Amino acid sequence: MIAAHKGQIPALILLIPFMAGIAGALALPDDGSIALTSFIISSVVFVALNIFYKTLNIYHQRWLGGVLIITSLFAGGWFFTLTHNELHRPDHFSKQPADKLLVNISSEPTVKDNMVRFTADVTVAVKNKKRYKSAGTILITIKDELAKNLFYGEQLLIPGKFSEIEPPYNPGEFNYKQYLANKNIHYQAYLYLKQYQIVDAGQGNAIISFGLDMRQRLVNKLKRNMHDTTAVAVASTLILGYKADLSADVMQAYSKTGTIHILSVSGGHVAILLALLTFILGFLNHPQTKITKAVIIILVIWAYALLTGFSPAVNRAALMISLVITGKTYSRHISNLNILAVSAFTLLSYDPYLLTDAGFQLSYLAVAGLVIFQPIIYKWLIFKNKPADKLWMVCSVSIAAQITTFPLSAYYFHQFPVYFLLSNLLIIIPVAVIMYSGLALLLLPQIPYVSKALGYILEKSILLMNKMLAIIERAPYASFGKIWLTKMEFILLNVIIGLIFYCIYKKSKHALFASGVCLLVFSCSVSYKKLKADKTNLVTFLNLRKHQGIVFKHGEDAIVLSDLVQNDKAFQYAVQPGLDSMRITYYCVVPFNGNISNNYLLKKDALVWFRNKKLLLLNDSSRFKSIPADMLIDKAYLSDNVMLDTTLANVPLVIDGTNSNAYIESLKLDGKKYALLKRNKALVLPSN
Repeated sequence: MIAAHKGQIPALILLIPFMAGIAGALALPDDGSIALTSFIISSVVFVALNIFYKTLNIYHQRWLGGVLIITSLFAGGWFFTLTHNELHRPDHFSKQPADKLLVNISSEPTVKDNMVRFTADVTVAVKNKKRYKSAGTILITIKDELAKNLFYGEQLLIPGKFSEIEPPYNPGEFNYKQYLANKNIHYQAYLYLKQYQIVDAGQGNAIISFGLDMRQRLVNKLKRNMHDTTAVAVASTLILGYKADLSADVMQAYSKTGTIHILSVSGGHVAILLALLTFILGFLNHPQTKITKAVIIILVIWAYALLTGFSPAVNRAALMISLVITGKTYSRHISNLNILAVSAFTLLSYDPYLLTDAGFQLSYLAVAGLVIFQPIIYKWLIFKNKPADKLWMVCSVSIAAQITTFPLSAYYFHQFPVYFLLSNLLIIIPVAVIMYSGLALLLLPQIPYVSKALGYILEKSILLMNKMLAIIERAPYASFGKIWLTKMEFILLNVIIGLIFYCIYKKSKHALFASGVCLLVFSCSVSYKKLKADKTNLVTFLNLRKHQGIVFKHGEDAIVLSDLVQNDKAFQYAVQPGLDSMRITYYCVVPFNGNISNNYLLKKDALVWFRNKKLLLLNDSSRFKSIPADMLIDKAYLSDNVMLDTTLANVPLVIDGTNSNAYIESLKLDGKKYALLKRNKALVLPSN
C-alpha cells in the first residue's frame, strides 16, 4: 500500500520529526533546556493560535500550524530523550561515592563461560553506614558457581566499586560501550565469591517476574520432551525468545543464509499465533461475539509477548495487531503505514533509546518494505496458476523485506546472504510445523505419549531445517562478507533503492536519472576505498588485553603475529573485524615467537623488518641480548614484563596489556618514551 497523499498517513508524517528529535538528542547529549524551551513555546503558541484562529484569521496561513506541530514534536523528542538518559539524574550512583550499593536484579541472569551476567537497578547507596536514595542501571558480572541460582527481582548488597564500560580499542571492533549506553547502561561491576549478599527477593515487576518464571518452566518442558541440545536451543529461541543456550555456530548458519530473523521472535511468529487463534476462535465470528473474540486474541498475543520478554519486535507486532483487530472489529478503515507509525510512536514514547536498537530498526524496516514495496514487486509477474501465484506472493514478501533491510544489515553485520530467497522458501513449512507443534506441546499439560510425540515432531523439524540451511551455507558464494559501508554510503544505498522503486511505480525519468547519479557516486566511493586500501601499508599494534597481537598490512595481504589462534573467540571478536575493515583479503596467523620470510616481511627471532620499519619484539622467550649500536630501531614492543637491555635506552617503546601495572609504573619512573596499549586504542604506524 502506497499513500497517494500525506493526509492518508498523518501518523507517519508526525512520527518523522519526533524521531529526528530523538536522533538529535542521541548525537548531542547535552543540556535539554533549549529543547524544553522550544517545546513549551511552540506548544503554547499552537494552542493559542487554535483558540484565536478566527480572530487572527489563521486559516489563511495553514502552513503555520504544521510548522508549530513539527517544531513541538522535534523539540519534545529531543527533550524527552535527554531526560531519559540516566546520567542526567542528580541521584545517579556514579555521582555519589559509596561503600555499598543496594541493587535489584532487573534482567534474567545469563550464564556463559562460568560467568553470570545481568543488569541491576541501583536503589540505595551506603556511605559510612548511612543510606542515601540512589538510581541508575549497572551491569554486573559474577564469577561464582552459586550465582547461577540468582533470578530476576532479587535484591543484592554489593561493593560500591564499579568502572566505566570500556570502548572498542581495535579497528573494526564492536562498540560494546555504545551498545550498552543505548540501553542506559554506562557502568559495570565484576564480583567474585562472597563479594555480594542476597538481601531480599520479589523486588522486580510482578508481571515480568511471572512471565520469566513461566518461560523458564516452558524451556524445561522442552528439555524434558526433546533430546538434541541444539534442537532444544533453537526451539527455545524460535518459540519463546530464550537465547541463552543458542551456540554461535547455529547463529552463524542462520545469519549466512538470510534466515536469522526467525531466531528473533517477531511479527512472523505473532502472525502464526494469530492465524492459530483465528482458527480456534472461528465460532465467535457472530457480530454479537466479535468483541469477545478480539479481546481474547489481544490478551493471548500480549501474554505471548510477556513470555518472550517484551522484545521490541514482538511489542511492535503485538501493538500493530491489536490496533488492526480493534479497527476491524469496529469496521474502521485500516492504514497499515499509520498503524506502523502509531506503534513506533508508542514504543519510542516509552523508551526513545529503542531507536538505536538494531532489532527495532530491522523489524520496522521489514514491515515497511512489505507495506510499500511488496505490492509493487508482486505486480512484476502475473501467474494464472494459483499455486504458482501463491509461491510468487511468498517470494515477493521475502524480496521486499530483504531489499529494505539489506542496507542496514550490511552496515551492521557486514554481509549479504545470496541465497536468502531459497532459504526463506525452504523454511516456510518447517517453521510453521515448529511453531504449531511447539505451541501445542507447551500449552497442553504433560500427556504420556502425546507430549513425547509432539516433542519428536518438533525436534525432527528443527534438525531438518538446520540440515537444509547447513547445505545452503556451504554452497559456493553463499554470502558476500566484509561489506563495510560508511554512513554516507549507507544513506546513498537507501536513496538508490527508494529512487529505483519510485521510478518503477511512477515511471519517472527524473527518478531514474537521480538513481543513476547516486549509484555512480556510491560506486566511486566504494572503488576509491578499495584502491586506497590496496595501496596502504601499515603496522597495527593491537590491544588484546592479556594477549599479544600485531598486524602487518601490505595492500590486501597481511601477516598477523599473535599468541591467539584464528578460531579463538578473542581473535574473532578483536582481530578479525579489523582485518575485514582494512580490506585485507589474504592473511596468515604466525605464532608470536615464530620466524617468517616473504616479499614484504622478515622476522628472525626478536627482529622484524617490514618495508621501511625495523621493530624489536621482546618477551620472556625472546633470545635477544643486545642490538648493534648502528642499528636504528623504530619501535620496541614489550610484553610479559620483559627486562630491558641498556642499548634500548632511547628506543620508543610499545607496551602491551600483558605487562603489569607495577612494570608500567617502573618505566614511567625511568623516563622511558613509550606508547601504552593497555586501556588505549591500537597504535597504527604507516609504512612506506
